[in-house]
Amino acid sequence: MARAMAVVCASVQGVWTRLSGKAEELSASEATGDRGGRAGPDEAALAAVPELARRALRCGPVSAPTETPSRPVAALPRAWKRRLREVWRSAGWPFQDMLEAELLAAGLLERRSDAQGLETLRLSDAGVRALAGALEQNRRALDAHEALVARVALEMRRAGRIVWRGLTLRAGLEAPADAQAPATAAAPAIEAVAAMAATRRWALARPDVYSIRHTTREDAVEPVVHEIKVTRADLLSDLRHADKRAAYVALSSQCWYVLREGIAEPAEIPPEFGVLVAPVSAPETPAEAADADAGAGAGAGAGAEPLRLLRAAPRRAHRLGLGTWMALARATPDGGADDDMAAGQASL
Repeated sequence: MARAMAVVCASVQGVWTRLSGKAEELSASEATGDRGGRAGPDEAALAAVPELARRALRCGPVSAPTETPSRPVAALPRAWKRRLREVWRSAGWPFQDMLEAELLAAGLLERRSDAQGLETLRLSDAGVRALAGALEQNRRALDAHEALVARVALEMRRAGRIVWRGLTLRAGLEAPADAQAPATAAAPAIEAVAAMAATRRWALARPDVYSIRHTTREDAVEPVVHEIKVTRADLLSDLRHADKRAAYVALSSQCWYVLREGIAEPAEIPPEFGVLVAPVSAPETPAEAADADAGAGAGAGAGAEPLRLLRAAPRRAHRLGLGTWMALARATPDGGADDDMAAGQASL
């Protein structure tokens, strides 16, 4: 819009300059009495000046439009990135809120009007670049997360455990203490079911790594949850959801947070969780983690710095419920001892 106004002002100022020069010539001819057959004083020339040309004086000196200085993608507020995604995916109807005003002022959004005068929003070139940068930033974080998940899964398999990644499990949680069974005059069996429902609720959990011991004793399975965090924002979001943490505890005998080095201190993690730290020298991409996994039997990756223990996880007695066993039976374990042995034999 600013560039278009600059072009208009430049054109109108050119018209004004030419008409002003013509008026000066007419004034000079009038003063010397030599009109050369031309009719009308200089007022006639001035009257021919369009109103639009006279308004050009208000445009001021025409200069190249200045670009709004771009902010680094990492410095953009999360609300800005979310709104840019919403506008990109929508028809562009304005929100008319303060967030929209900030994005317009920053040059990330721009207004467009159609033939009927309806105003819509679209991302400017700077907004598209910011959105693409945010996408690339998210992809890098996802790659780092998946690489660390693969590394933890590998460590669990090396320890002789059966490992699953990305399971969705249902955990039974205790209802709040003030929850009461609804009054009913039904049969005692129905009252018992209502009382159980009032004292128990369900939550879904999706641990990054879930593993059990390879054993034939049900009381020695020792299920373990590992939750992987590579950014502080992701960790803080997780810590705000008490039900999610309670579901992890209800599904395992031990719970661990595996943190990328430098994103948090052990004191920030709830005491029911152990804390492991992955040094930054760990594989940063899933491909690197897969290379380390493929060479596990041959001792590949032995030079990588191991996960560091900052706080041990409390150990609790736990028996898996039938619902968890059914979920494990439907899922496919991640790799296994046979895969590691095959990789080792192939390298001999």
